[in-house]
Amino acid sequence: MPPLPKAELHLHIEGTLEPELAFDLAARNGVALPYTGTEDLRKAYLFTDLQSFFDLYYELMAVLRTAEDFTELADAYLARAAAQGVRHAEIFFDPQAHTARGVPIGTVVEGLAHALDRADERHGVSTQLIMCFLRDRSADSAMATLDAAKPYLHHISGVGLDSAEAGNPPAKFREVYAAAESLGLRKVAHAGAEGPPAYIREALDILGVERVDHGLRAMEDPELVQRLVRERVPLTVCPLSNVRLRAVDTLEDHPLRAMMDAGLLVTVNSDDPAYFGGYVGDTFHAVREALGLDREQMRQLARNSFEASFLDHDEPRRRRYLDAVDTYEFGGS
Repeated sequence: MPPLPKAELHLHIEGTLEPELAFDLAARNGVALPYTGTEDLRKAYLFTDLQSFFDLYYELMAVLRTAEDFTELADAYLARAAAQGVRHAEIFFDPQAHTARGVPIGTVVEGLAHALDRADERHGVSTQLIMCFLRDRSADSAMATLDAAKPYLHHISGVGLDSAEAGNPPAKFREVYAAAESLGLRKVAHAGAEGPPAYIREALDILGVERVDHGLRAMEDPELVQRLVRERVPLTVCPLSNVRLRAVDTLEDHPLRAMMDAGLLVTVNSDDPAYFGGYVGDTFHAVREALGLDREQMRQLARNSFEASFLDHDEPRRRRYLDAVDTYEFGGS
């Protein structure tokens, strides 16, 4: 039977680079990887902490050189996502990670856009593209990136904030987000994964974000939880990522069920699926098994994903997606 329809709202396209594609692109672009083959590389994906993840993540980006590479990367993700029930995807990319190694931002955006523009026709997936700033770099670098992106804004729906959270509070990017808002871009930010609940408040109050990526540590602040519930602020939670990066010890310990019980508008996403052990359909299955979620809770997570999306410019499409969730018939026991 077909999988439960869902949207994915927290997905880093660079984090979908599977070992096989990495080696294909390395061969095409003359990039030497320090691994004997795909199995050797796959073992490296079994990192132990955030820094070892970032080390591998940025090392492998070296194979992405041309617009064709970015098109192929996005197409591969969309095919996998569609097979797991994704009907709508809002995709992050990190331009600074590419421009810093000499790849022009236009190459990145146009390559991704070539795949995204035909995603509906080829994969049955509607898409939006969100440009993230690396928070461990300067606000000036982020502003320069926003300026460089201006010729390509017809491909970009919003801005986000990612990379190492600790010691890099949202307030650092106040002026960048104000500039992005003046350009009509939607605003999201990673907050409350490594960083404290105060970072979530800053993202809301200083950056004016419409959606919080991760937001896991909101559960430490009951007053903040009440605010998020009252204001219906979506949280894009990534359970497999949280386990692999040691934010929680095991999937059984994950607060997703408690977040749902508290009334939070929480969604389930894969983050960097090639590195964290599964795409979003795999993640839905994993949390259902680990947390004992019933069918209606799974249906609610799917509904939340469309309600939290930036599809408000196309309410008929959002309504079709929600209707597909509401009429979905679960198979088996």
